[in-house]
Amino acid sequence: MTDHRIKLTLHRLDQIMDGDLDEIIDSLIAADQAAKLAKMNEESTIG
Repeated sequence: MTDHRIKLTLHRLDQIMDGDLDEIIDSLIAADQAAKLAKMNEESTIG
């Protein structure tokens, strides 16, 4: 399973299909937080 947006590849398709999504969700949360932090830093250097 690959999520190209966050550059995550997992080789556990059976477990993912069985609902083991913790690693995917954690990676998506981390990517979202990093994007928000980058945006905040960008906005603080502009203003």
